[in-house]
Amino acid sequence: MGKPIENPAPAFDWETRFWWEGCARGELWLQRCAACGVLRHRPRAVCPACLSGEVAYEQASGRGTVYTFTVTHQNHAPPFRGCTPYVLAYVELEEGPRVLTNVVGCEPDAVRVGMPVVVDFGEVQGEIAVPRFRPA
Repeated sequence: MGKPIENPAPAFDWETRFWWEGCARGELWLQRCAACGVLRHRPRAVCPACLSGEVAYEQASGRGTVYTFTVTHQNHAPPFRGCTPYVLAYVELEEGPRVLTNVVGCEPDAVRVGMPVVVDFGEVQGEIAVPRFRPA
């Protein structure tokens, strides 16, 4: 297992601010379309199902399962250089949406599709935290 990834500070705007502010508090928040009820992640201004701009927010449980993953053995881009091998995965949250993330807290060879995971936040430049997942 490589050293922990020191994520660069994410760029965020009015669409994603709620997500990053929630992460800084150790919480995952999702958007729900107030018009059709579709729960979604990645944050965006318009519902991909009905194109409504009516948005509501709800806190996610932080639990999910590994939907798919890959083990990265080579990455020369800073800040990932020296962090290999690491697991890049889509985690399907209990609530349904999938989140692109890292799986930490275990050897990459131990990760499996369907593995139960729980959110774990890594510190990034002070108040910003990046969600990653570890075995439940």
